[in-house]
Amino acid sequence: MFGFPTPFPVPHLPPLFLAGGMIETFGGLLLLIGLFTRPFASVLSGEMAVAYFKFHAPQGFWLLLNDVEGAVLDCFIFPFLASAGGGPWSFDRLLRKLASIV
Repeated sequence: MFGFPTPFPVPHLPPLFLAGGMIETFGGLLLLIGLFTRPFASVLSGEMAVAYFKFHAPQGFWLLLNDVEGAVLDCFIFPFLASAGGGPWSFDRLLRKLASIV
């Protein structure tokens, strides 16, 4: 990702790949710790839909033959996270608790 091990910023990456890599890296990190889960899960769901329709769907109709199951699975998991939230161990819950105390 990002053309590693070349130094950042990578001048030869197309802007769409660079934007997708940054969204996936930082959005995935925020989902991992449970911070701003709902908005970033919505953004990531849309990004996975774009990845499917722009890069995977033109290769063929059958999902298993064009290596797309990860993008499609994420496209359905992220809306669940957007509706359910981060859960009891997330930073979102901790921030809500701290806001209710103050």
